[in-house]
Amino acid sequence: MPTSNNPLRRIAWFVLGLVCVTAVAAPVAAAEQPTRMDTYVTDSAGALDAGDAQRVRAAVDTLYADHKVRLWVAYVNDFAGDSPQDWATRTARESGFGNRDLLLAVATRDRAYAFDGERPAGVGESEVDRLLTEQVEPALRDSRWADAGVAAAQGIGSAMSGGGVSTGPVLLIGALIVLALAGLLLYQRHRRRARDRAELEQARQIDPTDPAALAALPLAALHARSREILVELDNAVRTSTEELDLAVGEFGEPAVLPFRTALENARAATAKAFTIRQRLDDAVPETPDEQRAMLIDLITTAGHADRELDARVAEFDAMRDLLIDAESRLDALTRDIVDLTGRVPRSEAELARLRGTHPASVLAPIADNVTMARERIAFADECVGDGRREIARPVGEQGGAVADIRAAEGALGQARTLLDAVDGAAADIQQARAGLPAVLEELRGDLDTSSELTEHGGRELAEAVAAARTVLATADTAAAADPLGVFHDAVAADGALDRALAAAGDRKTAVEDLMRRLDRALGDAAGRVRMAGDFIATRRGAVGAMPRTRLSEAQRHLDEAQRLRTEDPAAALDHARTAADLAGRALGEAQAGVQTWQIRRPPPGTTQAGAVLGGILIDSMLRGGMGGGPGRRGGYRAGSFGGSGGSRRISRGGRF
Repeated sequence: MPTSNNPLRRIAWFVLGLVCVTAVAAPVAAAEQPTRMDTYVTDSAGALDAGDAQRVRAAVDTLYADHKVRLWVAYVNDFAGDSPQDWATRTARESGFGNRDLLLAVATRDRAYAFDGERPAGVGESEVDRLLTEQVEPALRDSRWADAGVAAAQGIGSAMSGGGVSTGPVLLIGALIVLALAGLLLYQRHRRRARDRAELEQARQIDPTDPAALAALPLAALHARSREILVELDNAVRTSTEELDLAVGEFGEPAVLPFRTALENARAATAKAFTIRQRLDDAVPETPDEQRAMLIDLITTAGHADRELDARVAEFDAMRDLLIDAESRLDALTRDIVDLTGRVPRSEAELARLRGTHPASVLAPIADNVTMARERIAFADECVGDGRREIARPVGEQGGAVADIRAAEGALGQARTLLDAVDGAAADIQQARAGLPAVLEELRGDLDTSSELTEHGGRELAEAVAAARTVLATADTAAAADPLGVFHDAVAADGALDRALAAAGDRKTAVEDLMRRLDRALGDAAGRVRMAGDFIATRRGAVGAMPRTRLSEAQRHLDEAQRLRTEDPAAALDHARTAADLAGRALGEAQAGVQTWQIRRPPPGTTQAGAVLGGILIDSMLRGGMGGGPGRRGGYRAGSFGGSGGSRRISRGGRF
């Protein structure tokens, strides 16, 4: 029988055909055609567990939150026979993606992927290439499907933030460059400072009276040397003044006339040098050549003055031989110590009373005066004790007593100045309180006058009126706490308003009216100059050239104001106001210098620290000196009459 007619064979052939059709059709049905994506992360391939899916979704959400870029991630088995790019392009079209949509499609079974969409602004082609080749593809090769999606989202976000991808080497190189630049700057700064120190040391070796040698120095070295020599000369003049005052008390004015002449010449030279330094420091610039000429003039002027003082040292010491009647001198110093010690409680009580009625800012120049006076008195007492031990030595070995006597005299002189400043502050404050009502009343009167001249006064009058009103608005409340400050502000405002009214041409200031204003301005300036001078004199070991320059200029303007008082009161008033302003600046700069000195030095409070601060003891190790030895105390020596080198003479004794 033919096979085709057998029913069993026909059933077998039917089943076999069905199986074949099913086998052929099965892979076609399993292929994943491009379709519309409804969620940002789809996983028809089952490549992600719940935690992985959450990680990818969080990274996608962060990218959108930070940069408003939508990243879609699809995990499928295969791309249905399409190339990865074609499959991604068709999916993007089906899903309606725009220019802010990106698609990462991964075929896990086919081991293929596609990254499709418009590259975000700020992301370069090279950054996309590095992202795919260095982060996405390695994760896919290791079947770390979730890591690939997270890397794609984070890499795009990093690139859009400016960090790019694979920034480690870039950051390392940048850090190395920064460190190299910082090291170079530090090295250059170190070399510059070393060079400056070397040039300054060279300048110190040059004769300060030799302009030709000075002209060969760099400009920076001339500036540094000028400030240094100003401080040296000013200290020498101040110490010489103190020594000469003591000599006048012993021998009378005629006996000290040669030394007085040398001192006055040095004082005039110092004032000239400070005036030059002030011109160099002001807001008007000079050319380098002008600066060089001025600095050479300053240094040579100071050098000649210093030499003139030093030339009188031996003669002065012969006149004031402190070993003659040394015992009686020490007895007199002991009496002075007792007298000043008795003054301390009264000054302390006065200072406490002032603190109860005035803010700390008003009393800042004298806040430490009683404490410093105690230190100076204690130091003087130590010196007297040492001096008595020195004169008990055999003849020829008593030279150390000279340094002890000088140091004690200097310390007691400063202690007296410190206590006088406390007592004088109360008088100055009371004088300001008494004079303030009249100044304010006159200021109100000038304001009334100004109302009639507003259209003629211009800007100067308007500014003066505004300043006067400001003073009047705060005077009643501020005067109780700071009468000195309010008095100064009122005097300054009244002077400015008076000049503005006179300039307007509608008010002629009577001579007596101007003289009254001038007297008040002179009193204000003299008080401020005295306060700054006392502060610097008793703390000169810590005060640099700048405040000394300001004080010297203030004194010059005050002297000029007093000289012009009768012949040109208006010009005198200008000088008085300038003197008051400069003295205030000098005091502020000196206070800042003392604060810096106290921070850099060991804690204050010892008698020797106070003596060094006051300039009674001079650092003998500076500029090549040696510590210890005759007449020295732990590397310091007492000052004396003469120039900056006048105290190089030898005596014996002292502690170390």
